[in-house]
Amino acid sequence: MPDRKVAFVTGASRGIGRACARELARRDFDLVLTARTVTGAERLEHSSTVRRSATNPLPGTLEETAAEVAALGATAFIAKLDLAEPADPPAAVEAAVARFGRIDVLVNNGRYVGPGHMDPFEDTPLELIERMFDCNVFAPLRLIKLCLPLWKRQGGGIVINITSSAGQTETPAAIGQGGWGLGYSITKAAFGRMIPGLAKELRPYKVAVIGLMPGFVATERMAAELAEFGFDASKGLPTDNPGRVCAMLATADDPMLFSGHDVYGPRFYAEHAGTRFAP
Repeated sequence: MPDRKVAFVTGASRGIGRACARELARRDFDLVLTARTVTGAERLEHSSTVRRSATNPLPGTLEETAAEVAALGATAFIAKLDLAEPADPPAAVEAAVARFGRIDVLVNNGRYVGPGHMDPFEDTPLELIERMFDCNVFAPLRLIKLCLPLWKRQGGGIVINITSSAGQTETPAAIGQGGWGLGYSITKAAFGRMIPGLAKELRPYKVAVIGLMPGFVATERMAAELAEFGFDASKGLPTDNPGRVCAMLATADDPMLFSGHDVYGPRFYAEHAGTRFAP
């Protein structure tokens, strides 16, 4: 019997990453679950004296996600991964390969969320925008580069980048009134641009590089923290929507058909509901 496929998911402790992990488990993947929050004890490290746009501790841990996917029949391996720490991606990939011997799908979902991410540019130190580039652009590139030798040996692989319309369109309102910080826009733009470029370069190795634009999704963070910034979580999609689309793309008969494209999740799922793609 062939080995089960393995998906490596960043930001898997909650939100879209957690939903992607669940749906991939339903499609018979084993999971490498990565994030900063492993047990929940890490929440105690957050300071109560940070800026207004800092984030508060939220529900969700890697241990909880691991229990959910285990209940669906998947084997889960937990690896703490802070995208801002250059040593964390190679350590996580090395540990994942030691555990499973392979990685078939990389889901780049995690991003910088922390103090200052919703502040106006005037109030944002450039060092913070550098940190956002570290998390939102360089860490995903580092993970892809780490996985590429594996995919070349395995005969292929899939990268799914969770993108955002913020990287393509101007913020619709002022910061704090339904708009988002400049750092998010410019890093998501760079994150999105890696998709067509890498798709061309990696096609000879049968590595598909796909964008998944989830639309407006009601994550735990959206519901708990972003109302004061003009975001109404009651109007958002459930996280299961992008999670299911992620699983559809990961199990497509020919994922290369989607390589180089940014798939709009809500429309893709609506078009394929009731077909062999749908769960």
